[in-house]
This record gives sequence, structure tokens and C-alpha cells, in this order.
Amino acid sequence: SQYLIHGGKTPNNELSHKLYVMSFVPSANKKSLLCCLEKDLVGDIPEARYGHSMNVVYSRGKTAVVLFGGRSYIPLKQRITEKWNSVTDCQPFVYLIDLQFGCSTAYTIKEIQDGLSFHVSVSRNDTVYIIGGHTLESNIRSPNIYKIKVDLPLGSPAITCTVLEGHVPVSSAIVTHTCPDEFLIVGGYESDSQKRMACNKVSISNDTIDIQEMETPDWTGDVKQSKTWFGADMGHGVVFLGIPGDNKNHSSDSNFFFYILNLGGEEHLMQSCSQGSLEEQEDSMPLEDSEEFTFYGDGNFD
Repeated sequence: SQYLIHGGKTPNNELSHKLYVMSFVPSANKKSLLCCLEKDLVGDIPEARYGHSMNVVYSRGKTAVVLFGGRSYIPLKQRITEKWNSVTDCQPFVYLIDLQFGCSTAYTIKEIQDGLSFHVSVSRNDTVYIIGGHTLESNIRSPNIYKIKVDLPLGSPAITCTVLEGHVPVSSAIVTHTCPDEFLIVGGYESDSQKRMACNKVSISNDTIDIQEMETPDWTGDVKQSKTWFGADMGHGVVFLGIPGDNKNHSSDSNFFFYILNLGGEEHLMQSCSQGSLEEQEDSMPLEDSEEFTFYGDGNFD
């Protein structure tokens, strides 16, 4: 398996424009070799950004990466000391990246007029679906679904976009998959000040997408009362959630409190994995040290 990392903020609050490809490499001594390669791009190179999305598409036996949205700092010539870290929405270009040769091409899509950030994206075969997100100028999460279809013939690639009606106006949500054609949307925000407690099941079949609301998980009181939350996909319907420690109604030395929500089984289970939680200590699952990894500098792209 390969994993792509692009953009984001550095510890110095700078935005990165670099693209990394990470993959696991078999090892004779049974240790996990984690190969991390920086991929140089040529052509229309996406500017440094965060809050964007990347999806892999497959067409006619070829593979490409679709990059869209996000925010970046205002141009260097326009930056002043008082507003040095002011951000702006990225242009609504759709970038198509060939990982094998490092070629990047920007496409203007007439159906997409604004650069969205913190949207949800899911993909299947040659199609990417952009769901939700919002711009700096608006606190309204987009109800539209942008269906981006990529064709990779022997000649120049072609990108088409269809705007679909949706009912999941959300930002900063977590996406996890339960099978190749089914995804779950968990968490996120309905507005800047309102968390979204509902979850949705996304089913993609042939050329259609179907989104249904799921039974609401049995959120703990701590999660319900918190103003902010964050998390990540752990695969197979499992998500990792965190809330700031100052949202707790008791004193603790911990800065954050973490939970694992399993939506992949018949029963939806939420378990604390923070020792400082209000839950009983014997019911808490401590975080363990991760497996030892070795970073390896060489590798090939398929």
C-alpha cells in the first residue's frame, strides 16, 4: 500500500508544497520498513496549502491523483507584518498529477466557481465526489456534491464535472471505509460554532452515489459538550476522535482526551483510550507505543 502526504503546516507555521509517497517495504528481519520518498513535480505545481483533498483515480489501466481545494497564505508581495499569516482560498483548479513522471496539470472546471476547504472527498475508479466544505467568505457549508470524472486515454486527459444535489453540508469530517464501495462520514461541523453529531453512509455503485443518514452514535457527555473535536480514519469503519482537555468538567493534566468509535460492526461502540477520562479506569484502553519503523530512502513508483 502507498500513502500520499501533501501540504499542511510545519512547526514554524509555514505551509508546505511538498508531496511525499509513503509505503511499507518487506524486511527480512520482520521489522516494518516505512519508505518515505519526496516526489518532485513539474508543470502546474500546486501551491503550498492545507485543508485540501487528494484522491487516486483509475482509468484505462492508468493511475492519477486528483488534488482540489484548500487554503494558502496570501501572496508574498501582499503580506505585511501585522497580517503575515493571513490566508486565502486557493483558486478552484483541479490538479491532475501523474505520480510516475511527476507531471502536474491544472484544469479549470466551469461548474466549480469557488475554492472549497475542509470538504469531504471519496473516490471510486475514475470518479471523485467532493462533498461539503466552505469558503473563507461564507460560514455556510456547501450542500452540493461535485462529481469529477477523469478519463486517461493515450492522449491528453479529460476531466468533466457534474453538480449533484446533496444533503450533507459539512466540513472537517472524517471519512472511513467499510468496503470498497461504501464509506462513512463521521463528525465535522455544520458551521464554525456547531459540531455535526450525525453520521452518514455513502454508497457508490456504477455511476451513482447514495447518501443515507445512520443511527446516531451514543456519544459520551464529554464529546457532546465539547465545542471542538478532531480525528482520523483507522480503517474498516473505525475512527479515532479527540477533544481538547479544557472541555472536560474536571481538572486533569491531560491536554486532550481520545476515543475510538467503531461503526464497522453490527453494534456501534465508542471506547475511551485516555487515562484521564471520566469513564472508569478499568474500562479505559491505554494508548500503546507504536511498532518500530525504519525510514528508508530509496524506492520506485509504479
